[in-house]
Amino acid sequence: MLRRADVVDGAIALLDSEGLDGLTTRKLGLALNVRGPALYRHFPSKEALLDAMADRLLEAVAAPLPARPWDEQLSFLAGRMRAALLSHRDGARVVAGTYVTGPNTRLIEDAIFEILQAAEFPAARAGWVAFALGHYVLGHTIEEQAQAQLSAAGVWQARKDALSGRPDSRYARTALTEAFDADPAERFDYGVRLFIDGVRRELLDAPPRSVN
Repeated sequence: MLRRADVVDGAIALLDSEGLDGLTTRKLGLALNVRGPALYRHFPSKEALLDAMADRLLEAVAAPLPARPWDEQLSFLAGRMRAALLSHRDGARVVAGTYVTGPNTRLIEDAIFEILQAAEFPAARAGWVAFALGHYVLGHTIEEQAQAQLSAAGVWQARKDALSGRPDSRYARTALTEAFDADPAERFDYGVRLFIDGVRRELLDAPPRSVN
């Protein structure tokens, strides 16, 4: 008997071997040795399947966080999200734009809000912080995975040289070269630090809480 979890497992295995563009219900049916109707009983559309895959990819992120100050927890959570997305081919593309409401996604949302609430960050802007952090992690990881694929295809060096070869501006040439040549993990952590510094600034500027 084909289970829902078996379909998600098979889809993620196919994602790793074929990439998101190669993930089709026909190929998935062949890989699982089932016909289309057996898949549709669990997932009425490919969109529904991608939603389930996205939530599964975030499973490790939803684990409890270590007891640390709020800024370290937020940084740790961002790093955990990046690692989860990088653990599968096109992982960031699968999650981007799905707006899933699965259990793991909800746990991550709750974790961010608990961190911000403990830091006494205003609730009216907490959702904005959660969206901004998620968008940063997804955007960075999509680009990181795209760069890795270009490197594997042997075309990244030429692409990088074309982008950073700026005879008109030494400043821009140096800036782009330094960024392109940096370790992606180091570049990611730098962006997270900038982000958290902004959150910290918001905390300092927030009006004091009224005491009941």
